[in-house]
Amino acid sequence: MEHRELGDSGVKVSTIGFGAWVVGTDWWGDRGEQESIDLVRHALDQGVTFFDTGDVYGHGRSEELIGEALAEHRDEITIASKVGYDFYNNPQAGHGEIPKEMTPEYIHEAVDKSLDRLDMDRLDLLHLHNADVDEVDEDVLEAIDELRESGKVDAVGWALGPSIGWLAEGDAAIANEFDAVQVVFNVFEQTPGTHFMETIDDLDASTSILARVPHSSGLLNEQVRPETELGEGDHRGFRPDEWYDTGWEKVEKLRFLERDGERTMGQASIQWLLAHDEVASVTPTFRMTDDVDEWAAAPDTPALSDEELDRVADLHARDYDIERDDGMAGFRSSVDGSDLEAVGATYAGD
Repeated sequence: MEHRELGDSGVKVSTIGFGAWVVGTDWWGDRGEQESIDLVRHALDQGVTFFDTGDVYGHGRSEELIGEALAEHRDEITIASKVGYDFYNNPQAGHGEIPKEMTPEYIHEAVDKSLDRLDMDRLDLLHLHNADVDEVDEDVLEAIDELRESGKVDAVGWALGPSIGWLAEGDAAIANEFDAVQVVFNVFEQTPGTHFMETIDDLDASTSILARVPHSSGLLNEQVRPETELGEGDHRGFRPDEWYDTGWEKVEKLRFLERDGERTMGQASIQWLLAHDEVASVTPTFRMTDDVDEWAAAPDTPALSDEELDRVADLHARDYDIERDDGMAGFRSSVDGSDLEAVGATYAGD
């Protein structure tokens, strides 16, 4: 497994990370807690050493399970968590968003509680979770510096939400020398990642990109097919039919990325991301051990050729020659949307 550094922080992550939203929650279908622990340990056995969780995942339960699963391997792993959603004082209704809290006092308290649940003395990476750009003021930046100086946090990132905000937020993270920006980035949804790579280049910044949803919520690894019936609670069941119809057509146009016996579509989707030097790690959603075995092996498959990369870029520039609207326009916003309009950007969401 290859490892890459987050910015200039000295913190290294495996190029394939474990997105722990699936642990301690039922948003990707239900599973037992021991099954989740076994999945995390299996990923470690396959060379995955970067585990990315969040305090709001299962209202702390994801952190507890990650801590339990990896307790004996602290020196071998890189742990990230996220703070910003005040689930302590606000109940959650279904998949609705919980109110956020980004004051310095709250951030300090939330980090301490995360460390207690993880049973660890530091976070290798702390994300501000879906923070709006106007929430991260000088006081918040000072609080982050204090956490670093105290040894509780080694590197800092900004995890960007789809409909909550991304463009102004990611640009601010890069301008303020955050070590990482986590964003939805995949072959279908290229705008966020490519925009931030341009910002990194323009500012001569060292910020790294952490790519989440690399398989476009199950389309690019074909876990979601036309005949798939999603389980109760699976958040993808709330997507419009047009999104699925459009995605399936796009997958067929990318079949040239597969190499029989050498590289699956799911692995090719990861290799496309890793072809960008700014991408430090890709955090797919592992649902079963077969996923771990396939995707953890992705860096060892043939890298995409220049010709393949050019074909992908050409298809994306033509929107895959599909005129149908994918039904996700309501999820494309950042702040009030004015920043997106200014650069002609769109964004499909989680």
